[in-house]
Amino acid sequence: MAEQLSGLADDRALLGRTSTAERVSDILRSRIAEGYFPPGTRLSEDSIGGALGVSRNTLREAFRLLTHERLLVHELNRGVFVRVLAVEDVEDIYRTRALVECAVVRGLGEPPYALDALAEAVVEGQRAVREGDWKALGTANIHFHRELVALAGSDRTDELMRSVFAELRLAFHVADDPKALHEPYLARNQQILGALQEGDKGEAEKLLAVYLRDSLERVVDVYLRRVSAP
Repeated sequence: MAEQLSGLADDRALLGRTSTAERVSDILRSRIAEGYFPPGTRLSEDSIGGALGVSRNTLREAFRLLTHERLLVHELNRGVFVRVLAVEDVEDIYRTRALVECAVVRGLGEPPYALDALAEAVVEGQRAVREGDWKALGTANIHFHRELVALAGSDRTDELMRSVFAELRLAFHVADDPKALHEPYLARNQQILGALQEGDKGEAEKLLAVYLRDSLERVVDVYLRRVSAP
C-alpha cells in the first residue's frame, strides 16, 4: 500500500484549486486501470485522503461514484474495497467491448486515419516486452484499445469505455501468468494497426473480432480455474 499511496501523492498536483469528487474519482479510476490497486484491496479513507489532500466527504463521494461504476464495493462495517469480478462480469465486459470497439472500426470514414496514438501504444507494448514487464504490457494493451475507441472522436464513447477498461484491469489481476495472458496480443495489435494503416477497416474489424473472442476465452478459462474453483 505504501507504493500506491506514494503514487497518489504525486497525483495531488492534478487536483489544483478546484478539487472535486469527480476529479478524485478520475484519479482513482486511472490508478485502478493502471493496476495500482488490485481487486480486493481495502481503500483507506485516511490514507488516500491524506495522500491526495482532500476531505473525507469529497473522498466518500468519489468512492460512491466509482461504486456506481462497479469498480468499488462498500462492505458494511468493513469499508470500501476494489471489486473482485465474477465470470459473468468478464463476459459482459467483453460483450460490451465487442459491440463498441468493432462498431468504432466499422464506422471509420475514409482513410488515412489518425493512428499516431495507436502506433505509440504498440511501441509501448514492445518496450514492455523488452523489459520483461508483463504488467506494463497489459497496460499497453489497454492503451491500444482505448486509443482505438478514441478514433470515433466521441467524448461519450470515451467516457463509457474508461470504466469498462478499468474493470478489464480487475479481470487481468486474476491471471497467474500475465506473460501468457498478454504477450500473444501484442502481435495482434500490430496486425490491426497495419490493416488500418493500409486503409482496410474491414480487415481490421475481422482481426479485432477474433482477437476479442480469443481473449475472452482465455480470461474466462483463468477465472474458471482460479476464482470459481472451490
